[in-house]
Amino acid sequence: MIRVVLVDDQTLVRSGIRGLLDLTDDIRVVGEAADGAEAPGVVAAARPDLVLLDVRMPHCSGVELMQAHGPAWPPTILLTTFDDDEALLAGMRAGARGFLLKDISLERLADGIRAVAAGGTLFRPGLSERTRSAFAPAQPPAPLTERLTARETEILALMAAGLNNAEIAAALGPTEGTIKNHVSNILAKLGVRDRVRAVLRGLELAYI
Repeated sequence: MIRVVLVDDQTLVRSGIRGLLDLTDDIRVVGEAADGAEAPGVVAAARPDLVLLDVRMPHCSGVELMQAHGPAWPPTILLTTFDDDEALLAGMRAGARGFLLKDISLERLADGIRAVAAGGTLFRPGLSERTRSAFAPAQPPAPLTERLTARETEILALMAAGLNNAEIAAALGPTEGTIKNHVSNILAKLGVRDRVRAVLRGLELAYI
């Protein structure tokens, strides 16, 4: 069972998401918080596998909450009512593992939660040009000592779309162990330590 804490300042939104997730067999909301000030206590008590966190809340935004708690904060999917590239950028930099609109279907929400709970990420592959431009540093990023292969670039794009190693293996054909080796090579070549940073670095270098 995937244990989820839901943080959103709108009671109706929390009730709606909880009701939808109650329809699944493997996901349950084990705690709710109405704002960023209340959330840390709820998370500490519930010890969830994942947090669904509203981007924009009074007193403390979802991104500010993640920034304040750093790596100790559980894996998080940010929720918003509109496609907000600025929030996406800030959330990715704060360590968010995914980003979803609140008006998505139950199937998409549940699949996203499962992907992130399994260690994947959930960033839409078709990022806008404005988002890509925002990742462009003032100075060009340092070139890689070794460029990604075509297969590694393909796998990086699937990582950005939220697929875990098993799902990537099913999509591309190799064994899960082979995909794991490719992911390790991608992290090494990009000079990062996890999948989220790999996606960020891939954006900077225009691999995605």
